[in-house]
Amino acid sequence: MATGRTDPERRARILAATLDHIADAGVAGVSHRKIAARAGVPLGSMTYHFTGMDDLLHEAFTGFAAHIASLFEQHLGAATDAVQACEAVTDLIHTLSEGPQRDLVITQELYTLAARRPEYRVLTQTWMHRSRHVLQQHFDADTARQLDALIEGLALHRSLDTAPQGRDLTLLAVTRITGTARPAA
Repeated sequence: MATGRTDPERRARILAATLDHIADAGVAGVSHRKIAARAGVPLGSMTYHFTGMDDLLHEAFTGFAAHIASLFEQHLGAATDAVQACEAVTDLIHTLSEGPQRDLVITQELYTLAARRPEYRVLTQTWMHRSRHVLQQHFDADTARQLDALIEGLALHRSLDTAPQGRDLTLLAVTRITGTARPAA
């Protein structure tokens, strides 16, 4: 592994370690010392790469939000009509809810931070705008807004439920919000 300033992966390791630590201990548990140790970098690297804790958190959450928004794009990118888009949204909800628990925890930590600190709402607003933009390729703006909230809510509920609803019920909710006829079985 490269050392010092010649280590081109150091910044990325710090950001990944930050998200891993947030998933394990929450935003309240983040410190420069803990992140540096987790990333395997000298403590001085923290201030070399980031101006402070807010800069570090902002960068880490920005990358995470971009990752989740890219899942929207991946799932909905191939849909050519509303029926396929409803199927893709249903698949997305199940992917998010059955995916890594880490992503669920990081999402909720970002929402909590944004609820407490308005400067972090820019991140959640940017994330929502990007998600809704993808949804608006298939649905009108009001429907996309409602569908975005449904995706978040159902993904959270499914991931926390000991007996999560099945795909048919998820698809029913999506088609009801979108006003799209369900595909024939």
